[in-house]
Amino acid sequence: MNWMNGKPSSDTGLVANIPSTPHVHLSPMSGVTDLPFRLLALELGADLTVTEFTSAEALSRDQPRSWERVRTDPRERPFVVQIFGGDRTAMVTSAQRLAETADIIDINFGCPAPKVARASAGAALMADPDRLVDLVAAVIDAVEIPVTVKLRLGIDEAHRNIVEISERLEQVGSLRLCVHGRTLKQRYRGHADWSVIASVVKAVSIPVIANGDVVDGASARACLDATGAGGVMIGRAALGAPHVLWHVKTGLGWSGGTPPWSHLVREVPASQTSVEEDRAAKSWGFSRYVELSEETDSLRVKWLRRHAVDFTRGLPGGKSVRQALHRVGDDCEAMIRIVQDHLSLPLSEARA
Repeated sequence: MNWMNGKPSSDTGLVANIPSTPHVHLSPMSGVTDLPFRLLALELGADLTVTEFTSAEALSRDQPRSWERVRTDPRERPFVVQIFGGDRTAMVTSAQRLAETADIIDINFGCPAPKVARASAGAALMADPDRLVDLVAAVIDAVEIPVTVKLRLGIDEAHRNIVEISERLEQVGSLRLCVHGRTLKQRYRGHADWSVIASVVKAVSIPVIANGDVVDGASARACLDATGAGGVMIGRAALGAPHVLWHVKTGLGWSGGTPPWSHLVREVPASQTSVEEDRAAKSWGFSRYVELSEETDSLRVKWLRRHAVDFTRGLPGGKSVRQALHRVGDDCEAMIRIVQDHLSLPLSEARA
């Protein structure tokens, strides 16, 4: 039995490149979801990954760093590119060029970053539904691949217009929506309101993915039960811990087996079991990230430094490791050695 929006579907394949079964997405995150990290996420259970959100203006001007963000690999299918912007011409131009390689184009109206909002893009555009819908409709008319949309509840508590916008987006041809259960003003404070996502699910017939406060299998199940959504999207919980995707999939009963880091788990006192399992998962994950970076010619100083810091957070001795990373500057080999050496240490030997 397949499901769309938590409802049975007779479709057993792809609906315009979009899987119809319940699935787990890795959220696009600026500076995080580079190509090797996305491939790592797929190996750990993500059913769908999305590129870093990328400026349509920058793509249309052929900015090299922006095009670097939308590189892919044959292992990444479907290949989903996320763009943002408020200029109709730039959005259409970049979408048309991306459609030559992308399987799906996703448009971001969910980013709450002040610099994006000041440019009248991201979640700020939810204050102008007519313009938002017009941008999406223009992209849909310009390309022959599916167009999906990432949204928030609205700009603030007094302007929660997500249901109205979602209905209009379905009418113009968007084939899937992802809704983060907070407003622009909230950013990441407070709790995601899953009840409003449930209202969106009831209002439209296209798939809806729920985003916000999903951090493990239990919260994923609670979110799906509360919203009736067709899947969940995981963002901040995967920072330096992409193995959360494995735990979500197994916790939901959607996959099983032995995790790839199991051979690295050491015998420790019962009180340290969860920390040791986290250490082993991070050790395997960081080393695999480096391998994938080398395989795809994607070992970049900026990306590596961000992941080196993230993978050492929450573990004993992490602070001293981050200080050591600062001292080696842009030396990628030194950064890799510092992190791998630390993550391979027994917990008893890691410095606080």
